[in-house]
Amino acid sequence: MRTEHARLLAAYNAWMNEKLYAVCAAIPDEERKRDRRAFFRSIHGTLNHLLLADSVWLGRFEGKPFAIRSLDQELYADFDELRAQRREVDARIVRWTDGLTEAALDAELTFTSAITKRTHTPTLWKVVAHFFNHQTHHRGQLTTLLSQAGIDYGVTDLFLMPGVIDA
Repeated sequence: MRTEHARLLAAYNAWMNEKLYAVCAAIPDEERKRDRRAFFRSIHGTLNHLLLADSVWLGRFEGKPFAIRSLDQELYADFDELRAQRREVDARIVRWTDGLTEAALDAELTFTSAITKRTHTPTLWKVVAHFFNHQTHHRGQLTTLLSQAGIDYGVTDLFLMPGVIDA
């Protein structure tokens, strides 16, 4: 993981989230929140978990801890509020990666995991790789839920993001 890679993944994250939230905005709230037997139950639950996890990691990266009760804690029941916070967090992620240095990626980050309940001190580049991989993992779950509902969300390939091939 290098700074250029992190910046590309931050841009991809923001692009995909904007696309998926636009698709989800057209779904009635009741359908977004319907239990579809997914890991975080619903489309809304999956969107919520992504925002929650990104907020936790970004808080660690910025030195501003984001406290949670659980990994499926609902941050925003209202879709418009959830979408507004998603945009804000995505902008923060882009700004954070814009300021990222190679030296910072090679430094250690100490944090206590909500999953293991232990303190870990990996190299930052490893948790940044996890951060972006986690987003892709759960967006994959989201696109499966959308596909199962017969909803077309368009292309998801990173190389098809505007500006990647032609840049």
